[in-house]
Amino acid sequence: MKRIIHLSDLHFGRDRPELMAPLLERINGLDADLVAISGDLTQRARDQQFQQARTFIDAIDAPTLVVPGNHDTPLYNFFERLFWPFRRYRRWICRDLQPVLHSPEASVVGINSVNPLGIQRGWFSPRDIRRVRRGFRDAAEGALRIVVVHHPLEHLPGEQKKLMRGAHTAIKALGDAGTDIVLSGHLHSWRAETFARIEDHRGVIQVHAGTGLSNRVRGEPNDFNLLHLDGDRVHVERFAAVDSTRSFDHHQKSSFQRDTDGWTQCSDAIPQE
Repeated sequence: MKRIIHLSDLHFGRDRPELMAPLLERINGLDADLVAISGDLTQRARDQQFQQARTFIDAIDAPTLVVPGNHDTPLYNFFERLFWPFRRYRRWICRDLQPVLHSPEASVVGINSVNPLGIQRGWFSPRDIRRVRRGFRDAAEGALRIVVVHHPLEHLPGEQKKLMRGAHTAIKALGDAGTDIVLSGHLHSWRAETFARIEDHRGVIQVHAGTGLSNRVRGEPNDFNLLHLDGDRVHVERFAAVDSTRSFDHHQKSSFQRDTDGWTQCSDAIPQE
């Protein structure tokens, strides 16, 4: 598992249908070993929207690992949100809300950060931290340790959305557990760097994907990420939609180097396949 596509916030029900075919064409043309989708597959968790998401996932050639987002639970049906918040997600997408996948190169642990009663604000609970630790127990020696979660663990100054509960504790705990990369979405904005709270981590890389298909782009293009895992080097390549051609093309990249203190950002070329 050396090439991982990171996709997020498809929002079927408030998507751009004209971008679905170009997005699938680009994803399938990159010959990835895994496609990780970090939540918000739907806009309002309706059956038709989940069915559209299911059709999209089935059209992806590579194996997929998916976690839910806050939009994947019912907003207006309080009874369903209280007692069966993930019923439709389980029916259409996957019964496992926190999937785990291992390979010699990487161990990927999915975490469900959705708090159905919090509506938008997520929660990284102590139980989730224990799940990550258990998931990494089976990691192969030298494998990169990756967490996929919908809500980011850190926001930039000025972000209007509330940071999820437990985020600061989770950053330190994930660093202590040997986490190398956290993949998230939710904010509809792109970011690839190490966490700013130096005292709370060992140099963990955080990668946010924007929105793959939603028309709520918030000043940024629709995009997704391709991660190249190369031992002690990780390269994050961003593909973004160009309105004039409706194609997802290379947009920018970030590279990271691991040493005894963890990961630091560096300038380096993406390896040729």
